[in-house]
Amino acid sequence: MIKHKTLVAIFIALCMGSMGFAQKGTVLEDFKPSEVNQPGKLYPQVNSERRVRTSILAPQATNVQLDIGGVKYDLVKDEKGVWTGESAPQDEGFHYYQLNIDGASVPDPGTNYFYGAGRWGSGIEIPAADQEFYALKDVPHGLVSENIYFSKITNSYRRCFVYTPAGYEKYAKTRYPVLYLQHGSFEDETGWPTQGKANLILDNLIAAQKAVPMIIVIDNGYAYKPQSGEPGARPVSVFEEVLINEIIPMIDTKFRTIADREHRAIAGLSMGANQTMRIIMNNLDKFASYGGFSGTSNYPSSDEIDPATFLDGKFNDGAALNKQIKVFWLGLGTKEPNPFPGSVGAFRKMLEKQGIKYVYYESEATAHEWLTWRRSLHQYAQLLFK
Repeated sequence: MIKHKTLVAIFIALCMGSMGFAQKGTVLEDFKPSEVNQPGKLYPQVNSERRVRTSILAPQATNVQLDIGGVKYDLVKDEKGVWTGESAPQDEGFHYYQLNIDGASVPDPGTNYFYGAGRWGSGIEIPAADQEFYALKDVPHGLVSENIYFSKITNSYRRCFVYTPAGYEKYAKTRYPVLYLQHGSFEDETGWPTQGKANLILDNLIAAQKAVPMIIVIDNGYAYKPQSGEPGARPVSVFEEVLINEIIPMIDTKFRTIADREHRAIAGLSMGANQTMRIIMNNLDKFASYGGFSGTSNYPSSDEIDPATFLDGKFNDGAALNKQIKVFWLGLGTKEPNPFPGSVGAFRKMLEKQGIKYVYYESEATAHEWLTWRRSLHQYAQLLFK
């Protein structure tokens, strides 16, 4: 005869086993290799639930985790020393991630590497429902060129990437407007041509006749004066000076631009939104359009903004700004974390108080991430130079 306690134990074990099968069954086994994997690599993979599955050989390791979206997920080791596991569903779009092996954070050897979060590391593309606007299509494609130059202001070699639209080489007498486009904090000039897919976004817009053919200049927002050598001296940012006095003259000399303010726009994401806001307001003789993606120059404050003192009173005369700025554009993801909603919200209230015309766009179900910024560029570019 089986005792009561034994029956209870068997029942609990069966229930736990059923729960385990049910939990495993909730993960759809339709995983496919990520589009940003290194050639021939099967992992990482993504399924239709937007889960990320990673796998790595680490036979001597005692603990391996997938670190994505601010959450760490334990991987399981098999008899061959291969660790495999998956995340919870992720938001659509591009995300940085890493593996944690016995406490050491390392890139996943299966993916291409991207510069973000202040390092070269792994990235994953979660297919988005609206990915057609940045997809690689059978349309005329522009050229992204790497331009290396010496900056006397920083006393260093720097580089920018320049997108020229399809037909630039063919139509040798045509001149083009220019968009200066900046990355965010802990990223660099590689962000927009790779994670941001800026060239594909413009290729598709121009092919559909939704955007004016334009040149895009993508430089590194980190630019500092040469160090004084004094102990503890903090670096002084001079990006605005580099852009105005070195980059713009270089681009206008080297490329067939329309070199006036009406045909020159500027935009940036996060830190880049802060930088470009200050740059346009200090140089309204150089730019006529502004785009702020997930940020403004009152970051991180969400307090009420006094236009009489904010940026030295440059927003005090709303009527004058409405005549000077052709496109004033702000974009934000609906899932952005603090302080961005409060900061952008406070800035919008100040604009409305001053009667300053602007366009506001919300990226549905995205946070402080590249799909928000891809969508922002897609919307903003359609309004420029018209």
